[in-house]
Amino acid sequence: MPNDSSKEAETDPIEVRCYFVRERNALLVRGDFSSLYTDYYLHLMQHGIKHGRALDDLLKDGLAALTLHLASRPRHEAAAWTLSWQDPLQNLFVTGSNRSGNIVGRVFTEDVRERDKNLFIAQVLVAGQESRQSMIEAETLDMFRVAETFYRQSEQRPGRYFRHSEENFVMVSAQPDCDLAWLEGLDEDGIRAIDAAETLSLLETRVYRFDCGCSPGRIFPIIADLTEEALEAVFGEGEVLAAGCPRCAARYVITREALEAFKQDRVSS
Repeated sequence: MPNDSSKEAETDPIEVRCYFVRERNALLVRGDFSSLYTDYYLHLMQHGIKHGRALDDLLKDGLAALTLHLASRPRHEAAAWTLSWQDPLQNLFVTGSNRSGNIVGRVFTEDVRERDKNLFIAQVLVAGQESRQSMIEAETLDMFRVAETFYRQSEQRPGRYFRHSEENFVMVSAQPDCDLAWLEGLDEDGIRAIDAAETLSLLETRVYRFDCGCSPGRIFPIIADLTEEALEAVFGEGEVLAAGCPRCAARYVITREALEAFKQDRVSS
């Protein structure tokens, strides 16, 4: 369980481009996620995390779906999506921020809360404001289709996702006076030909990367503030504590010796 948080192997961030579709009154957002997925796999390797193919694909689609959604939103917004699925019992969590350009996520397969139905929970956070949350029932284990249902029910407007290629995805969402018949009739062939068939005006380009920002240095203050009784309960009879990040599943090793050194440094400073 390495603690090396070096970003030397990190690739360049991906570019997500936002276009206005003239005469259709729709917003088109698209990006090639190859570099982001490379960083995601480097993260799994660094922390010894292994997923089955189905979970891996689900998480990758969730990262792409949230990224495209965020790119269509104001620059001061952050968002978190959770898909709580009952059979098999698992939670998928993805979160990202337009302020930092970071996207991250993980899956939970242990100690997952059981519910009476599958749920998709979306949270929006704007600095200085209380977070907003919406919740819908999820009908399929497909993050793009779930996100489309979220748009219809919570955003109150159509939003559609398409696979342009294996790691290149497109989201098209309705704007005021949108040509809804055109939007609902779009398919993957239409998306691949859209540059020739429609007039697209580039609005802006945003950059995102897979990066949580967690590190042992961020975990130490949390553990150091625990009471002695709580620390004894956490460490038990051992000298080593395995700590995991709830956002990206990164695994870190915290020793009693290192924790005591951190507490001493904090007091002396």
